[in-house]
Amino acid sequence: MESSSAAGRRVRRFPLRPLMYTALACVAVAGVTAGGTVYVKAQAHSGGGTVSSAPMPSLSSAPAATTEEAAVAEPVVDLDERLSDAMKAVSVTGDEKVSAAVLDLESGDSAVYGDGAFDTASIVKVDILAALLLRHQEAGTRLSAREKAYATTMIENSDNTSASALWDIIGKASGLDAANKKFGLTGTEGGDGALWGLTQTTAADQLTLLQQVFGDDSELTETSRSYLQGLMGRIEADQQWGVSAAADGSGWALKNGWLPRSTTGLWDVNSIGRVTVDGHAYLVAVLSKGNSTQAKGISLVEAAAKAAVSVFTGEDAPASASANATSTAAAR
Repeated sequence: MESSSAAGRRVRRFPLRPLMYTALACVAVAGVTAGGTVYVKAQAHSGGGTVSSAPMPSLSSAPAATTEEAAVAEPVVDLDERLSDAMKAVSVTGDEKVSAAVLDLESGDSAVYGDGAFDTASIVKVDILAALLLRHQEAGTRLSAREKAYATTMIENSDNTSASALWDIIGKASGLDAANKKFGLTGTEGGDGALWGLTQTTAADQLTLLQQVFGDDSELTETSRSYLQGLMGRIEADQQWGVSAAADGSGWALKNGWLPRSTTGLWDVNSIGRVTVDGHAYLVAVLSKGNSTQAKGISLVEAAAKAAVSVFTGEDAPASASANATSTAAAR
């Protein structure tokens, strides 16, 4: 929970933008000079044509006397644009702002919508534990019994006291930032002092972090990844909302974060994790801020998660609806 003050297959690593399938569409026009030398003119799909004057074998050695050939162009699919279109079905009102990112674990293709930094709230707890696990790997040690107890309650129950204890153990913001540099995060900065929940991040960075947890190309060992995945798959019942709305059945592993900002009274509501749809796994990160209530934030995040996954499933993204989860107290 939050307080008002503190808050397989190998996949590609970030940076992934611009995120699209790129098929180089070339048209080749062959002309024969008086000396029998063939020259090829190639133009890319972007319109930035190039000309090569490299000599090729004379037509006398060619299998056929073809004078003109054209390569078939594959259609270019801009996944960012497709996600932007899907997000049009998501209702955003007032001061709300949302950013979403999705990655197909099988193909490694991804898309991002929105930009700018967001407060992490409790989703940073995944990052804290990943940093702790990396720290032990590098030292050749294992988590202590106390650290395991903290890790369990921090992830499964979103316990703030446990998060604060592990935040101190990893070296607070400097320790988190050092680990994130190795993980490949470029837009995340640890919160000041004890304020781990005010760590700033982007949806794209959270997708990078999820790759470290769920992908094979990771700084974390298989043992470390399995441990963190297991905790994210056992979130307590009243916190099983967010990106899990995009999954079918129980095929999900997640961590949510929610924080009422004392300066505005508006809510940060975030959700990150892995979801499974028709046997296919996707990594999804949704960040939001400016929500008038926690329930409205949950509704926004869940609609955005469904929109993100629809980029790959082809299903229509539903508009935001009332949240199924009941708003809980800000702290416990």
